[in-house]
Amino acid sequence: MGSRRIALALAALVTIVALPQRPRAEHHESHGAPAVPIPRTPSAPGAAVYFIWPENGATLSGPLTVRFGLRGMGVAPAGVPAPDTGHHHLILDASTPRLDTVLPNDVHHQHFGKGQTEVTLELPSGPHTLQLVFADHNHVPHDPPLVSERISITVK
Repeated sequence: MGSRRIALALAALVTIVALPQRPRAEHHESHGAPAVPIPRTPSAPGAAVYFIWPENGATLSGPLTVRFGLRGMGVAPAGVPAPDTGHHHLILDASTPRLDTVLPNDVHHQHFGKGQTEVTLELPSGPHTLQLVFADHNHVPHDPPLVSERISITVK
């Protein structure tokens, strides 16, 4: 009976190896996000996302509260599809992520899917960059995307 199991296992392995392989999703170099574009929600004409505070070039002591600004659209929690709404994502010390797929969620790409409009951060001393990306209920940037200016701050 042992040789029969081995024969079945070998037959299964040969079948798996012989199956046609689906192409793997291409990955973005910097954070492994799939390169497959996803349908995007339209943004409202004239809408913009920006920092209320801190200002670009500021030197601050921590902890610091970062306040997000939004014009022309409303804030809604992730998972709630409503026209002209979305939620904030803070890009911290990283380049602008892909804007045609789900945004990454890690220490450099923070999601505020409960509808938060500010966050208090404990950042190490030194220079930092901050950028906001506003995204729809599925964490996908709108079309056209709402992306703030990247600001630089220094924590002392």
